[in-house]
This record gives sequence, structure tokens and C-alpha cells, in this order.
Amino acid sequence: MTHGHFDPATHEYVITRPDTPRAWSNYLGSRRYGGIVTNNAGGYSFTRSPAEGRILRHRYNAVPVEQPGRVFYLRDRDDGDYWSAAWQPVGKPLGRYKTETRFGPAYVAITSDYAGVRAESLYFIPLNQDFEYWRLRVTNTGEVARRLSLFACCEFTTEWNLVNDLLNLQYAQYIGEASMRDGFIGASSCSRLPEDKTDFANRDQSRWWWMTLVGADLAGHDCDRDTFLGAYRGYDRPLAVERGACSGSAGFSDNICGVLQCDLDLAPGETREVRVLLGIGRSGREGRAMLKRFGSAAACRREFAALKRHWHGLLETFRAETPDADFDHMVNTWGAYNALVTFEWSRSCSLVYTGDQRDGFGFRDTVQDMLGVAAMLPDAVRERLVLMLSAQDATGGAQPEVRAWSHTPGKMKSTPASQYRSDDCLWFFNTIPTYVAETGDVAFYDEVVPFADKGKATVLGHLRRALKFNLRRTGRNGLPCGLLADWNDCLKLGYKGESVFVAFQVRFGLATYANIAGALGKRRERSWALAELAKIDRAIAKVCWDGKWFIWAIAEDGTVFGTSKAREGRIYLNTQCWAILSGHADAAQARSALASVNRLLASDYGVAMCAPPFALTSVEVMRAVLFNPGNKENGGIFSHTQSWAVLAEIMAGDGDRAYAYHRAYMPSAQNERIETREIEPFAHCQSTHSQFSPKFGVSRVPWLSGTASWSHYTATQHILGIRPEVGGLRIDPCIPRGWPGFRVHRRFRGGTLRIEVRNPAGLGRGVSHLLVDGRRVEGSLLSAALLPAARRVVAVLDGGAAQVV
Repeated sequence: MTHGHFDPATHEYVITRPDTPRAWSNYLGSRRYGGIVTNNAGGYSFTRSPAEGRILRHRYNAVPVEQPGRVFYLRDRDDGDYWSAAWQPVGKPLGRYKTETRFGPAYVAITSDYAGVRAESLYFIPLNQDFEYWRLRVTNTGEVARRLSLFACCEFTTEWNLVNDLLNLQYAQYIGEASMRDGFIGASSCSRLPEDKTDFANRDQSRWWWMTLVGADLAGHDCDRDTFLGAYRGYDRPLAVERGACSGSAGFSDNICGVLQCDLDLAPGETREVRVLLGIGRSGREGRAMLKRFGSAAACRREFAALKRHWHGLLETFRAETPDADFDHMVNTWGAYNALVTFEWSRSCSLVYTGDQRDGFGFRDTVQDMLGVAAMLPDAVRERLVLMLSAQDATGGAQPEVRAWSHTPGKMKSTPASQYRSDDCLWFFNTIPTYVAETGDVAFYDEVVPFADKGKATVLGHLRRALKFNLRRTGRNGLPCGLLADWNDCLKLGYKGESVFVAFQVRFGLATYANIAGALGKRRERSWALAELAKIDRAIAKVCWDGKWFIWAIAEDGTVFGTSKAREGRIYLNTQCWAILSGHADAAQARSALASVNRLLASDYGVAMCAPPFALTSVEVMRAVLFNPGNKENGGIFSHTQSWAVLAEIMAGDGDRAYAYHRAYMPSAQNERIETREIEPFAHCQSTHSQFSPKFGVSRVPWLSGTASWSHYTATQHILGIRPEVGGLRIDPCIPRGWPGFRVHRRFRGGTLRIEVRNPAGLGRGVSHLLVDGRRVEGSLLSAALLPAARRVVAVLDGGAAQVV
């Protein structure tokens, strides 16, 4: 069963059945002004912060989940029939109501046909602006004239703070106002307080926003939600729409809304267009300025064209043609777009994430989220890296969250020792070299960046401080302590319990640091790192190998987790993968660990995090037991970790198994079995129910996952193997042996390369030489010296030496 299809020519996903198993959503705008729109026009809007700048109200986990939203109602003034321009909220029978929704990068277009009327709605936020467009084109497709009324509707918050607006009703129900004046609905919260534009976080100030409609004369309005809807009614049958007229209500306390009514008389074949503009500021000032500049139909078309050029330009950084169309859908559009959306929003806003308590940039998440977008947004990644480096304490640990609007490097309070997590700053060793390899910006390592609390250091100095943080905090076996948590927040080892996962991260960091220091000519630094690497290798070798796989962790009391003798959590995915990614595992250990993963954890929908799931283990030690078996960290398929399994298999040289793992969790590959997946087939998710759950294959928490960045990075740089290095561009694929080859267009350091990889012998790996514009170059590296003139590159998989990932 499918509910839609991919349209690669337009970078869109087309939803052809509106009754999707769950609400599917897309993102608009940026942190300056952003929003979410579902396939039925549900969702919400906010400015700067989804938790502290919420403008349009959304009720989480409500039934139905999508309402309220941005609704266009249409009503026939002759027979009284009414419907919505999207299928919901009115929900006309699908036998008579036809609709199609197109999700594109940062916009949503919905077309519907009902009762001889076609409605085409478009929602987007112009680049670098503080308002949104709702454009509606209405066409009479019948043979008789039609007299229609249009109602454009949304529900406002009364307090921009999400929690207060939804829960603190004894306060929030007494501070909102909305009224019509000179063609604008002006809305406010705490209007009698002064504005404080210098301090967004100051809640003791007035907030203002506005809404207007152009393209037709206003025939009515409502600003009081309950007056518009009527008592004991919902958005499926508003009283004002049923009656055919708004009442002109003002909003004062209680619940406020924005409803604008106009009448449209259409001859057969005639089309009318109206535009709703909704944005931040006072209606008489910012609202009028935006209307003057952006209110015309031509301006709307111009801004939409600019938006598409911007996003399509980013997506054109990397374009692949492979034998697998589903893989291409992700690499060329949706994998890249997922990574871009996650880079922008972190974990702050979706139909699941509220922004409350996850409003800024979570440290460990944000550092990883840069991996997949370095090629598309190198300047923004550099800026974000500096921000996150400035959130590292002088101890080498990190501030758990960074709120850019209140972050002051050098002046932040130091993170309490009890709140440090052991993995936070170790992710720099993945992301910073990726940025430097993409740009060739080696000088970045010498840039001086302040610490969050006190002092400053070069970027290289920050990296050294990160390593020393973990090396100074080790347990009785000489392994890094897990502290408050390692990557797995469910693991509670005691503060001095030892994380084997972090041990492998530290080893990876030391090897990476040694390579950087060597390239920079810093011999003493390189020697220090290699000496520490040898020490940690000895510590790992002494206690971490269990005979067939690597253990999980060692608790403060000496309890060992992840052994073959354990009843629960016998094998843990992360330590098997990172033993290989870090370079610690020898060939025999790698083969055994990966075989164990395949036998005990792998499935048709991905690789489970651990097995068997926890049921009896104390919650004081393993909080995963809180979750049902086969869910999330308790033996679920945690999507973030899937790429690590893929990368481990690539390092072991098995392109077939690596690709099988990648395809198992790849959203687009599940488009034909969406009745099982349920969520969007174009969005990565947090987790999927594993083989240990009765809901095997069901996925949850779409969008905003570390999966997005890691998956796009893995697909482009390691499966396809188009991998930047400081010295040039490495062509080193690891693909299924059955693929005849593939093609890639890659923008890199100012030029565009056409790359063709051929696999005539079915080897899947190993490039001994390149043909660069017809000239033979030994090895698999297209050097920086050749880049300025290079246009076409051919690589043949002939079993030549593959590079270490």
C-alpha cells in the first residue's frame, strides 16, 4: 500500500491519499521565523524559539492530531455546502473529494477538487523574512457560475511560552488580545508592557503579531475562537462557516484567533487568487511595511521562485544516479533535506518535539548534525562549530545545551561536575576534520576560540582539552568513566563506571588528533596522542573482549554488561561498531563481532540496539527497562546507530551487507509498505519497533534525528565513497557487487565534477587509478592540484587498495 510517490524532477514527495496512517509533516522557514505544515494544513508557527516564540497554537498528541492549523474553508452561498481546501478538518468523503499534497524543500502545496471547485493552496516563508504566505487559487471547474465564501483561519497563542499557553490557563487566558483595524488583525500578548527587543528571553514584555488578506475585499472577520467555532464544536464544523458569516468578534482574554472572510464570485473557468500574510510585529508598522513590499501576486511568485532556487541550489551540491531509485531519492533530495532541517532545528520542533527543555542546541546532537551538511553549508558549519567550541568548558567537558540568544562565551557558569556527559566533546573528532576536508581550511585548527566559562585556546587546543577531559576521568580498569551518561542516556553505571563505547571514541579521537598534529608539523603533539592511544589500547584489550564480541560497559561496582552470560542486554551494537570504527579491533575480532551483530541484532527493518531486551534489570542501572521490549534503547532499532553498523561493514569490506543494513532503515525503501512504517517515507526517524516488539517495523518520532546527518554522510562519503580530504577528493566506493556502477555530480571547492564509477567485475570495492579528463592518475585521490581544471573523472572498481574510513 502507498499513499504517494517521489517526484525527483521537482524534489517533491507527492501525497495522493490524504488519509495517511499518521499526520505527515514538512518544515517552513528558519529559526528567524519557522513553522510546520502537515499534509492536511495542520501545524504551527513560531519565531526564534518553538518553546518561547510560539505564535500559532498546536495541541500535542491530540485527536485529531493536526488541528488547529492554517485552514481555508470554502462555502457555497447558494446551497450552504462547505469544505476545506485541504481534506481536513472538514473531511469530506474521499469518493467525492480529490486531493494531492506536494511536499517540497521548505514549502507545502495542496490541491483539491470538490463539487466543481478546484482549490490550490501554497504555504511558505520567504527567505530571511518574519512572515509567512498562504496563497490560495480557487477555480470554478464547472459549467455554471459559483458564489463562494472563503474563510482563512488560524488559532493564535495567548502566551508565546508554549507551556504557559497550554497549561497555565489561569494566567494565559487573561493576557491575549486580537482585533481588526484597517484591514489587519492585530494580535498581542501582555500588550500593556513595553517591548524588549534586546532580550528575547525576557517574558515580561509585550509581543505582537498580525494577519491580513489581499486579493479580495474583506467581508467579515472573527478574533474570538469560541465565537467563530461555536459551543461544543470543532474545526470540522465551525458555526460561522456553517452560518456563512463571521460575527466581527474581537478577542479579549480567553482564546484568540485570526479569521478573515471574503466572497468570491466565479464564472465557469474563472480563477481567483487570494493571499494571507501572517507575521511578527505591530500591524500598523511591520504589517503595513510587509504588505506594501510583499502583498502583490507578483511579489508572492517572486519570493517563491527565490525560495526554490535557494533550496534546489543546496541540493545540487551532490547528485547521484545509481541502480537504486529509492537510494537516489534520499541522496539527491530527502536525505540531504533531512540533514539540513536537523541542522537548522536540532531537536526543538516537530509534531512530537515541543521545544520545551530541548529549545536550543543540544551539545552532542548539534556537533554530530554538522556531518551531513558540511558540503552544502560550509560557512554555516564553520560558524556553528565556533559556537559549539565556545560552549566547551575549560575542563574539556561541555555545556549540555546552547541557546544562541543567551550564550556568552567566557561568561557562562561552569557545568557542575555531576552533570558532565562523557561523549559530548568527542564528537568534534568526527565533525571538525569533515569540515576541514570539505573546505581545505586547515587554518581553522589555529583559530582561537574562548571556552564557555573561562580562558581560550586554538581549535586544536580545544580538541586536546576534550581528550584530556576523558583521559583524566577513568575507572579502575583504565577506561573512560561514563559520568552522567555516555551517548546512551539510559545507561547508569555510577559516575566512575566505565563506558566501553566512550573508550573507543577516545581511541578514535587520539588517532584523529595524531593525524591532524602530524599534518600540522606538531611532532610532540602527535607523539603524545600516539602514546595515549597505546595506553588505552592496552586497557581495552585487557577487559573488553568477551570471546565473540566486545562488552558493553563496566559499572562502578564492577558489574560487567554485554557478556555472553548475561540474561539481558547480552550484546550491544554500539561497541561492536566503534571497536571497528576506532581502529582497535583486529581482523578476527571484527569478523566475529560483525557476525554476531548480523546473527543476533539484524532484521528486515534495521539493526537492534541490544538483545535480549531488558525486563528484570534494575532501573537504577539500566533505565531502558522503562521502555517496552523492542522499543527505543530497550532492544529497539535506534535509527541514529544504523549508519555506524553500515560504516563498520564498509571498513570490513562487505559492501553487500553494508548496503542491506542501509536499505533496511532507509525511509524511501519503505514507501511500498507504509501501512507498517506509518510515518513519512521521506523522513528519518528516531526509532523503529524491532523484532522484539509486536509492532515490528512501526516507526516513530519522524524528523530531527541524528540519523539524518550520519545517514547522508555515510551514503555520500562511504557507500558512494566520494570523500573529501585536505589533499583533494577521494573516490573510494563500497557498493553492492551487483551494481554495474553509478554517476555523481559533485560541487567541490568552487568546481563541479562529473564522476563515473564502473564495476565491471562485480567487485564492489577497490580503485587502483583514476581517469581524469582522459588522463591516468594512479591511486584513488583526485589531488587538490588537479581540482581546478578537472571536469570528468572515471574510476573502475578493480580490486585496488581501499582506503581506511
